[in-house]
Amino acid sequence: MEVVEAGFAAVSDGEFKAVKLIASEGLEAEVCSAARGVRRDIDAAIDAGVDSVSIIIPTSDLHLEHKLGKTREQVLDMTEEAVSYAKDHGLVVELSTEDGSRTDRGFLKRVLERALESGVDRVALCDTVGILTPETAYGFFSEMREEFPDAVLAAHCHDDFGLAVANSLAALRAGADEVHATINGLGERAGNASLEEIAVALRVIYGVEIGVRTERLYRTSQLVSRLTGIPVQPNKAVVGANAFAHESGIHTHAVLRNPLTYEAIKPELVGAARRIVSGKHAGSHGLRQSLTEMGFNPSEEEFREVLRQVKAFGDRGERVTDADLLAIAESVMGEPREAQLSLEEFTVVTGNRITPTASVKLRLNGDTFLEAATGVGPVDAMLNAVSKAISPEQRAHLDTYHVEAITGGTDAVVNVEVRLRRGDRIVSSRGVSEDIVMASVEAFLKGMNVLLLKEAKT
Repeated sequence: MEVVEAGFAAVSDGEFKAVKLIASEGLEAEVCSAARGVRRDIDAAIDAGVDSVSIIIPTSDLHLEHKLGKTREQVLDMTEEAVSYAKDHGLVVELSTEDGSRTDRGFLKRVLERALESGVDRVALCDTVGILTPETAYGFFSEMREEFPDAVLAAHCHDDFGLAVANSLAALRAGADEVHATINGLGERAGNASLEEIAVALRVIYGVEIGVRTERLYRTSQLVSRLTGIPVQPNKAVVGANAFAHESGIHTHAVLRNPLTYEAIKPELVGAARRIVSGKHAGSHGLRQSLTEMGFNPSEEEFREVLRQVKAFGDRGERVTDADLLAIAESVMGEPREAQLSLEEFTVVTGNRITPTASVKLRLNGDTFLEAATGVGPVDAMLNAVSKAISPEQRAHLDTYHVEAITGGTDAVVNVEVRLRRGDRIVSSRGVSEDIVMASVEAFLKGMNVLLLKEAKT
């Protein structure tokens, strides 16, 4: 069973339109809207054309007194009225017991009984402030499963203590039929249970096949991050930039022989790719592999000097990108690689009454290419134009883009770091300039040249 909670239709006009748009797409999944236990919220869900509604009813005494200002009996009546009204209007109904994990168990069971008598289809027990542990979550859901053996029970866990995924898995072990999860663990405060972590844990650790197409998780995570403006922390499990990156010498040596030595999850399972990273922890095997892929065959003395400079980079607290490693190797070995891709000229036009537009003239392997594109801003427009000027089979996907000011003031020097990906190949690079567009283009072109160089040597 796949359910997409598309939003809260009654929240605003924009939210209503978004929920209605998703409901009209003909998805295979059931499309749901959240709602409070009041008719106007349920009416908004009905008007949005959703399949189901998740009715949120606070159940803890803390919420009853300080949020609702209602008695237990009034909440029971509210539950019955809301569920019955939604069912009468043809909706699949899920009841979400807000703050259920801090609710008196006796009263919580009365709420569930009233909801089931009113025809509710599913009941979500909510750990709204994330206070459960795997042990207490297992006990909680075991008790409710024993009390309601035929009910469809769901777990809704928050991550305030970093236990949302563990608690969700414990709930499933205890007999829960469904878990609520979000891409990248997005949600109120510290977030909700992470969909990608639950899906991969179920498949890899527990051997449970579910409907999630795990090979699309990484790209979906990146898409959600870009659309929401909320970055994914590099060390995030499953989809973080470092999830399949190896730097330590004792790791890379083994990984190059057999990835299973340090990878419990195959990167291709989630649509990611393995990376050998250069830095102060770099070992000789990993660094030699990276240099070989770039077409270098250093002498032992040259290799030691490259390794020394790489470690010096790391000791200064700097990340060593693939483009940095290329520059170091070229300098040490005196073998500059001619850039296959170079910028000849570009123009960017932007303003408060026009769509940002960029035109670019590139030189690729001796041929000149002209292209233009628009974007949401000057950097986006410029990088779109650069990508269009590169043939489709050679284009790379911009996985990550990070910018930071090195100096202060309006004339600040900015450092732009990017990760580019094509298939199972990932490269990193940086660009530094007082002009953020120029820094971005520099970073992009450096990365493309490393990628092109690697592919020319394979």
